[in-house]
Order: sequence, then structure tokens, then C-alpha cells
Amino acid sequence: MTLIDKIEAITRLSGKIAALLILPLIGALVAEVVSRYLFDSPTLWAFEVSYMVMGAIFMLGLANALRTGQHVCVDVVTLKLSTRVNAAIRACCYALFLPLVCWLSWELGCYFYEALESGERSGRSAWNPYMWPVYSVWFAGFAILSLQVLAELLDSAMVAFGRRGKTA
Repeated sequence: MTLIDKIEAITRLSGKIAALLILPLIGALVAEVVSRYLFDSPTLWAFEVSYMVMGAIFMLGLANALRTGQHVCVDVVTLKLSTRVNAAIRACCYALFLPLVCWLSWELGCYFYEALESGERSGRSAWNPYMWPVYSVWFAGFAILSLQVLAELLDSAMVAFGRRGKTA
């Protein structure tokens, strides 16, 4: 199993977790609607849970979307280029993008640690949950995205240099 395969296994797992998080999101929204409209008693927690879970879905799904080619791609020019030239262009773009996502991952890790140390709370509702679990998912999502960008960079470089890769 190559490094790219190992990274993509992590990315697939992250995508599966993100997909499963749809269930608690639906549960929280249904509970809020039932509580609000049938019992005229809105919940203290549903809003907080829904935006936190939706954020987790988004952050954990980023890398998997990159892996499967689901991000927006403008390919007007690249359609006319060869596979190896396209791979070289992608490799250059990933090489420029990788330091940015690594830096963002680092900063989100610091954000998580500061929230854990300070006991930061949301302040958005009466429930007022701790924020470090949310920030830990943000950090994990960007760390996995960084790994996937590295995998895409390696794969594109292999194709550009005439070696076999997944994009060949």
C-alpha cells in the first residue's frame, strides 16, 4: 500500500463519518420542529447542535470532495492540453496550495488548544456548550485536507513525470 493509498483511506473514512453525521443533524432539526410547533416549546440545544454538526459535515467532507474531484474546476483551457501537461499544472497548483492548508491546519490546532485551555463556550444560546469539540473537528478536517492535497500533489507529479498515477 503506497502513501497515496494510505492517505486516501483516511480521506474515505473522513467522508464516511461526514455522511453519517447527516443522521444527528436530521434528528436535531426534527426534534426542534416537533418541540416548537407541536408543543410550543423550542429547544435550548437544537440550533447549536445543528450548526456544529453541519460544520463538522463540511469540514470532514472537504478532503473527500477533493479526492473524488467534486470541487469546482474550470477546465476550458485544460481540456485542450495533454494528460501530462494537465498533471504538471495540477502539481504546481497543489504545491502552492499545500503550505496554505498546512498553515490553516496549524492555526486551527492552536485555536482548538486555546479553547480547550480557556474553557471557551459558545455564548449563542442558554445551553452554551464548550467550543473545543467543534474546533477539534475543524482542525481534523483541515489536517485531513492537507494530507489529501499532498496525495494529489504526489499523484499529479507522478503522472507529469510519466509514471503511472490515479489521474493517468
